[in-house]
Amino acid sequence: MPVFMIDVLPADAPPTDLDATVRRVDDGVATLDVRDLGPSRGDGIFETIGVIGGHPQALDAHLARLANSAALLDLPVPHEAQWRRAIGRAAASLPADRQGGLKVVLTRGLEGPGAPTGWIVATPADGDFPERETGIRVVTLDRGYASDVAVRAPWLLPGAKTLSYAVNMAALREARRRGADDVIFLTSDGFVMEAPTSTVILRFGDRIVTPRTDIGILPGTSQLSVFAFAAARGLHTVEAKIPVARLAEADAAWLVSSVRLAAPITHLNAAAMGVDVELTRAMNDALLARQA
Repeated sequence: MPVFMIDVLPADAPPTDLDATVRRVDDGVATLDVRDLGPSRGDGIFETIGVIGGHPQALDAHLARLANSAALLDLPVPHEAQWRRAIGRAAASLPADRQGGLKVVLTRGLEGPGAPTGWIVATPADGDFPERETGIRVVTLDRGYASDVAVRAPWLLPGAKTLSYAVNMAALREARRRGADDVIFLTSDGFVMEAPTSTVILRFGDRIVTPRTDIGILPGTSQLSVFAFAAARGLHTVEAKIPVARLAEADAAWLVSSVRLAAPITHLNAAAMGVDVELTRAMNDALLARQA
């Protein structure tokens, strides 16, 4: 599991030897000060990027979301060329014959100095993601936010991919206690949000629908790719405010993420849902084939 530490440059830094700012850390070598505000307070941001054949997928979308998260947390704007170089090196360290992933992290660093910390962890996949074929069982859980949270309480950082994932992991544990695999979060006023680590996508006839991001959720990088795929097949793509009752009315539904890709939902709160086998396979083939 290769680790790459980054000497974080400001966005306006002049051209330099970018490779010299990224160093691979040997196994067993200390990499992080325990006083760093990322691990100690969750004060940082991250992206998880899928890697196929050494190629980081949807990189432009991930870097755009990283920059947006940084802005929401008042973190320094990422130096795009530096992060591209670091991500490329980390992706090249993974086996080319199977899928992998990169966790790309930027934190506020140590309290006081004000210098941010950056690193990337490269992880080869340990399986073939059978849930792309077999599907997943999902429960709905209240996220505790109303759909106007982004306007009413922006300090809660809706729309930022922060390191503070304790609630998301607790939700996944609750799903398993209920005999399910994953969660769809709902707003407190009854609208569909997202999953703890995935975007929700629904099919209603020839319409492919995902929740609007202005209700306080992350823009999905893989969702953008799914929408491009769907449009190429002549399907209509829509971002909408989706009442919870519409979930059960969908002809098919998926949770989509950068590494797992599209996992069809087979059960919602223990009730069976329709699965579009052909569209799921075509969707995953398209996601696996991405070169941008």
